[in-house]
Amino acid sequence: MKAHTDPADHTSPANPADPIDPGQARARTSLAWTRTALSFAAVGAVVLKKDIIPGLIILATVPVIWQLGRLAHHRRGRLALVTATIVAVALVALLVAVLA
Repeated sequence: MKAHTDPADHTSPANPADPIDPGQARARTSLAWTRTALSFAAVGAVVLKKDIIPGLIILATVPVIWQLGRLAHHRRGRLALVTATIVAVALVALLVAVLA
């Protein structure tokens, strides 16, 4: 049996349909999105104590961010999805900062 040595081949030798995930990049990305959602939840909770409406707006973005992290590496066009979501969240944050 030939050893799996081709660096250009990104499939595991045990299951050719499974792509190799060097350094667990997908897991790290998923954890980063989860940390981002938790950070937004913490900021939303702090803002909620001072101003209810801006706090609720920030808290409303938490499930969107978390879900995006779950879907981001499973969809085609994920870069466009991630970019659109980041822009939308930044615009909401800007509106909250200006109007609050």
